[in-house]
Amino acid sequence: MSSLYAPPSTAGFARVEGPEKVTGRARYAFEYPIEEPFYVWPVQSPVARGEIVGIDRSPAESDIEVLGVLAFDNAPRLAPGDNAELQVLQGTRVSYRGQIVAAVVATSLESAREAARWVEVTISPEQHNVALRADHPGLYRPAKVNPDFETDTATGDLEAGLRSAPVALDVTYCAPAFHNNPMEPHATIARFSPDGSALTLYDSNQGATTVRTTVANLFALPEESVRVIAPHVGGGFGSKGTPRPIVVLAALAAKATGRTVKFAATRQQMFVLTGYRTPTIQRIRLGAERDGRLLAIGHDVVEQTSTLREFAEQTAVATRMMYAAPNRQTTHRLARLDVPTPSWMRAPGECPGMYALESAIDELAVACRLDPVALRLRNEPDNDPESGLAFSSRHLVQCLNRGAERFGWSRRNPEPGHQRRGRWLIGSGVAASTYPARTQPSKARARFVGTGRFEVEIAAADIGTGARTALTLIAAEALEVEPQAVLVRVGDSDLPEAPLAGGSMGTSSWGSAVAAACQALRIGLAERGDVSAPVEVEVDTTAQVEGAKALARHAFGAQFVEAWVDIDTGEIRVPRMVGVFAAGRIVNPITARSQLIGGMTMGLSMALFEESILDEELGTFMNRDLADYHIATFADVGEIDVSWVEEEDQELNGIGAKGIGEIGIVGTAAAVTNAVYHATGVRLRELPLRPDRVLNALTS
Repeated sequence: MSSLYAPPSTAGFARVEGPEKVTGRARYAFEYPIEEPFYVWPVQSPVARGEIVGIDRSPAESDIEVLGVLAFDNAPRLAPGDNAELQVLQGTRVSYRGQIVAAVVATSLESAREAARWVEVTISPEQHNVALRADHPGLYRPAKVNPDFETDTATGDLEAGLRSAPVALDVTYCAPAFHNNPMEPHATIARFSPDGSALTLYDSNQGATTVRTTVANLFALPEESVRVIAPHVGGGFGSKGTPRPIVVLAALAAKATGRTVKFAATRQQMFVLTGYRTPTIQRIRLGAERDGRLLAIGHDVVEQTSTLREFAEQTAVATRMMYAAPNRQTTHRLARLDVPTPSWMRAPGECPGMYALESAIDELAVACRLDPVALRLRNEPDNDPESGLAFSSRHLVQCLNRGAERFGWSRRNPEPGHQRRGRWLIGSGVAASTYPARTQPSKARARFVGTGRFEVEIAAADIGTGARTALTLIAAEALEVEPQAVLVRVGDSDLPEAPLAGGSMGTSSWGSAVAAACQALRIGLAERGDVSAPVEVEVDTTAQVEGAKALARHAFGAQFVEAWVDIDTGEIRVPRMVGVFAAGRIVNPITARSQLIGGMTMGLSMALFEESILDEELGTFMNRDLADYHIATFADVGEIDVSWVEEEDQELNGIGAKGIGEIGIVGTAAAVTNAVYHATGVRLRELPLRPDRVLNALTS
């Protein structure tokens, strides 16, 4: 299939909720007006492992503004479930530092927070283990990796392939833990009905349907008795994909007191209670002919989970389908540590895994004395190397070629360390990107309300990505009307069920349902002829999704980076980045471009700044705010040139979209590290590329 290239464009439709946001009328979870709310504040464990042996509430309860102190001995009981981290205040076991061990409910936020300092929880501490190491004695093979992939895979004979290869590579890459840090903190307002039979939650989340199901199960309520309201969400990056202890604590406090209770986590609490990306230790082994054709690919990953619940990031999964090679092996191993459970962070699996793979591919290109773009093109597979399935579409070659053209790659001196301006060494690097193109079943309702106006309802989540706007455009196209004639309602579990905003599957899943509902409504109106009375249509795409043809469905991209390295300080500057992507139909260029730029900025931040620093003695992360956990800011991001391949993939779903929320971050860190190598001739294999690490490498 031939492809055309779309230049960077501001064409598209402005955010439909933009006026609400810029004028402050958009309400976020903590902002809903509640008459005489109460506030809950957690007491958190000062040790990483131990047993609660006593609690003294009296100092806190002496405050007349304190309604009560909840702990393991008096908190409402929750139904058991498979996520022990949500069993808040249900037992005496302490499994990580910062775990909620008690909570104060008071008439004001200030009183609750102050009284929490007076609650005396006595914990018998035990020796903890919090540090991930490649030789951890308790490493084990998990049952699966997120969300449901095989833990290990093997094709051919990796060891024999490596032994026979004229060029072989065996390298290890390390990355620290990373924290999501959305702008809006995790927050919940919880209110039970007077008889306790129904629960309403104003909650910051990435999927109201998912929160409703989980909370209903925990409190043994029918799902229809729980309503979750979240029309506006200030970011999530995966941390709000599933319920966290925050929403459970608020609901527990509301149930225990019979009052409406509010809780918004502080930035410091979010570093403990809302998930993070696991640190990774990744061994990559590559074997190739001297012309760069891969003979063997091995990717072995060590990462961590908690003692409460198993979470295994799918770090090596992208390696299974990225490049052709007859001998292949991927493995994942976990260490159970006394830490909070890792979870989703933007592009889980692909982001850390492709950092290692694409860095190793660059090293192989150097070893083979080949251009890094040419090496990737030489190993392009015809079908998915792991499954043998045909790709629904795969335009990585076009992305690499177009990106090289836009970046000016042909002018690059292949020898590292040869370009210098004053005290700055200058280099350029490239990396490929990929992310699965998923579609999940959804329901949507479309309604004609008269006088040329339409309403569309779906329990989707707009977490700042422009999802509401994209759905408006999809609905308008299906109805054959102007977007201004359509009102889209999202963010409420009372609306038709929808999957969460995650896995880059939001627009494809929700949009397919919205398009189907609107098409059915338009056809129905045309057949009826009478357009004076309201008409409503609801659809479910389960049959359509489950009946889809078996294909390998992925988005692809190529990222090019220019890096400047200060030889005196080790400081790195990135004045420009180029990204070209093949992600199916781009529904709204304005918001799509923003998403891709945001992902690339986050990848730059991962490469140069972000690092959750562990104190092994205390058993916790030490940099728990945005003063100490460094992220990229305006001064750190230069020119970002984003474009995409026009890719009409009709095998995907009802609207031909692949999803763009996550692919932008994938590959960026590797492109940065590869550019730093090209600038300096020194290879760094541990993130982030802090000035001290760079300087040590330059002077060693």
